[in-house]
Amino acid sequence: MTVRRIVPDIHTDSEESMSASRDFYGLLGLEEVMNLGWVMTLASPANPTAQLIFVTEDRTAPVVPDLSVEVEDVDAVYAQVVAAGAEVVRELRDEEWGVRRFFVRDPNGRMVNVLTHRRQD
Repeated sequence: MTVRRIVPDIHTDSEESMSASRDFYGLLGLEEVMNLGWVMTLASPANPTAQLIFVTEDRTAPVVPDLSVEVEDVDAVYAQVVAAGAEVVRELRDEEWGVRRFFVRDPNGRMVNVLTHRRQD
């Protein structure tokens, strides 16, 4: 299994908090690379895998994740997680913004968003 990146997901109360976070982390060199209103990703221009995600809510899932793990083959990872008996909180599915993902609870109770970016043909 290949892990492409691991990103902390920071739950924030509002779009105003996200804006303040964008300004603050901009001071540290991060730039906005994605913003859907309820979820925003900041990344380092010099190292695009160095990222932070800010989420007010997850519009397609029952909970806000604590971290995201991007893998090369999310379907294979999903099969391994299910076979191991881990608690899947949200089933594997495609999202309209170009990712395929599922949520699983880790042994510490943290919610993990496991995803792969789908190829855009």
